[in-house]
Amino acid sequence: MSAVLQFVAPPPGLSPHTAFELDQVSEVDGLFSLQALEDASVRLFLVDPRDVAPDYAPVLSDEQTDLLLLLSPDDALLLVVAQLTADGLGVNLLAPVVVNQRTGVAAQLILEGQDFPLRALLP
Repeated sequence: MSAVLQFVAPPPGLSPHTAFELDQVSEVDGLFSLQALEDASVRLFLVDPRDVAPDYAPVLSDEQTDLLLLLSPDDALLLVVAQLTADGLGVNLLAPVVVNQRTGVAAQLILEGQDFPLRALLP
């Protein structure tokens, strides 16, 4: 899978970049690379949360749904940022990356009023 994504605002820490390529890492199921089109050195790794947190079920606000022009839940691809730390691999469940699969519009959204960790260490 490979897709060009247009973020509505630069993801945190990646300003000024808004155009990215999302590629599935072929060696690992559910692992993706998100690389800035203008600068190949700007890259994040994302994972499919279903593979690491099967009970993860965030709820987007109406404003977030409208921002991404999501017409149905099936339009949304939900991914979480992964980061290798001294304690192991962690994922950010509080601010998922949500992609409109129909349009390629994306955003990293902060889930308000939901009790998800900023860094959940994986076993």
